[in-house]
Amino acid sequence: MGESNSERDASAHRVREAFIDICLFILLTGACFFILRPFLLLILWSVIIAIAAYPSYRRLKDRLGGRTGLAAIVATGLLLTIFIVPIVFVTGSLVQGLQGLAARLTQGTSVIPPVPARVENWPLIGLPIKHAWELASRNTQSALQTFAPQIRSIVPKLLSASADLVMVLLQWVLSILLAGVLLANASTGGRIAHSLALRLFGRKGTEFEELAAATIRSVTIGIIGVALIQSAFAAIGFVVAGLPGAGVWAMIFLFAAVLQIGVVVLVPAVIYMFAIASTTKAVLFLLWCGIVGVMDNVLKPWLLARGVAVPMSVVFLGAVGGLITMGTIGLFAGPVILSIGYKLSLAWLDETAEAKTKPVQQRASTQMAS
Repeated sequence: MGESNSERDASAHRVREAFIDICLFILLTGACFFILRPFLLLILWSVIIAIAAYPSYRRLKDRLGGRTGLAAIVATGLLLTIFIVPIVFVTGSLVQGLQGLAARLTQGTSVIPPVPARVENWPLIGLPIKHAWELASRNTQSALQTFAPQIRSIVPKLLSASADLVMVLLQWVLSILLAGVLLANASTGGRIAHSLALRLFGRKGTEFEELAAATIRSVTIGIIGVALIQSAFAAIGFVVAGLPGAGVWAMIFLFAAVLQIGVVVLVPAVIYMFAIASTTKAVLFLLWCGIVGVMDNVLKPWLLARGVAVPMSVVFLGAVGGLITMGTIGLFAGPVILSIGYKLSLAWLDETAEAKTKPVQQRASTQMAS
């Protein structure tokens, strides 16, 4: 009887200790979360960049004689050049465009220019485009006059948005610098990731770890990378052609390219160039846009073949959801996160189905043998 009471006391003591340990763990995790909460998105995006760039970083380190620090510095410099230079250009032009739009709204002038006279003479599509253009211009002007007080209240938000773009640019710079630090400590980070995968998924941890890394590289390079390359070439065409608000057009195209609908943005840009520029200039711009439009058909099969396939619907939902919930960086991080969840969920479901069918097969084989 005494032993039974002693065992119950020991069991109750273990339960209390486990409860206290769990409570302390939850409190510590919550405290760490609230402390790191302002930096979580930045850290997450840095980890994604580091994982996507790691194979190239490893080759660079081998060429530099295994010097980890130098390789990390060179890789960080290359990433800053690749990402920041185009983003600085687009951001500057976009800020000017937003400020110009704010000035037009303040003055009550139409944000849509009048239709050029030459549009009416275009065969087949001239009159429909002219009527649609004039209708949009009249409706916009009428809306500006009818809702002038409400529209003017948007002006401070536009100016605030132009200021927020500077913060977005700063986030990109910090995320790339942090990715460089992660690359310099890749061996330590790899061991931590491997231990975490084994802790979460057991014997399947290594397989799930490789799947997550392959998904990150596939989406980051094959989807986002292609969108950035397309946007860079599109921005060059917009600037060289003298398209008004080239930065705004480039930013809209970048968003659309991540959503896999970049060609939709090129169509009105080409129409507008034919309306305002000479025929030769407009035709050259059309040819350039054609090259930009088909570029993803060449790059995606080549780049995606190195990773794992992810449905475009997952990328689309991830981009839209990431943009809404996390802002501009979420447009790029969202597809990666959702794709990882999608691929790991499929792998987990396949493993569960395999675990359930294996005993049935073993019983069937035993019955046949007997």
